[in-house]
Order: sequence, then C-alpha cells, then structure tokens
Amino acid sequence: MDFRIMGVDSPIFNTLHQMMDISEDAEKSFNNPSRTFVRDAKAMAATPADVKEHPNSYSFVVDMPGLKSGDIKVQVEDDNVLLISGERKREEEKEGAKYVRMERRVGKFMRKFVLPENANTDAISAVCQDGVLTVTIQKLPPPEPKKPKTIEVKIA
Repeated sequence: MDFRIMGVDSPIFNTLHQMMDISEDAEKSFNNPSRTFVRDAKAMAATPADVKEHPNSYSFVVDMPGLKSGDIKVQVEDDNVLLISGERKREEEKEGAKYVRMERRVGKFMRKFVLPENANTDAISAVCQDGVLTVTIQKLPPPEPKKPKTIEVKIA
C-alpha cells in the first residue's frame, strides 16, 4: 500500500511502508525451498529402490551399476533412519573422443527410509553384487507376552 497516493507523505509513513515491503520479501523467501532441499529431493527421485519384508528381516534393494563399494555409503541416522548415499562420477573423456549422447545419470544419489520399530539396527549387512546393492536388516525378536502377576489374597 502506497501512502503517497492518499496524500500522506511523511517520514513515519515512508518507514512503515518500507517495513511492510521487507516483511513481504522475507515471507516469500521462507516459502521457497532451500538449495539443499532441492538437491536432496532430486537425488532421492533419481534413486529407485525395492523394500521387502521377510519373516526375520527387511531388505532394501537399490540398483548401483558401475559403482565401487567406496562410492556407496550406508548409514543409520537417529537410530531409525536408513540412509543410502553416494556419488556416480562421470568417466574422464579420452583424447579425441566426445559424447554423442549421454543418458546415464551422474552425480550424487541418496535414499532415506524410516525403519520399523522391530528393526535391529545393530544387525545390518550391505552387499553390492553385479551392480545391485542389498541392505539387510534383521528383525528384533518379538517381545515375550507379559505373564499376569498373581497376587495372594490374605484373609483378615
């Protein structure tokens, strides 16, 4: 709102006008996603995965063609979030050769999975074979049902 249109042109109203403009700009910047969020969202969208539940474990299967084990990181965050991440690097161009078409993805990748309560985060294994990463997490044994406590009734 411009106070000069209404015929009011004083330093106080000008300052108020500037403060209102600043607050609108700040509100717009809070609603925009950060660069980190956008980068992570792209990395997650580019990394499809299959999740399977077995009688005694969970398995997470992710295609990782052409990657070495040193390019892949498997971590557990906050005791219940499985994080699979890494980076696929572009091959160095050899002298005299140039790409005619480049379709394979390069760059960082990441997936996060919230683990079920019965996942045993101390029993995790990760194996990459033939370009397929399989992360297996054992299940915790089911808790034993509580037995009812018997209280002896005394006669008074």
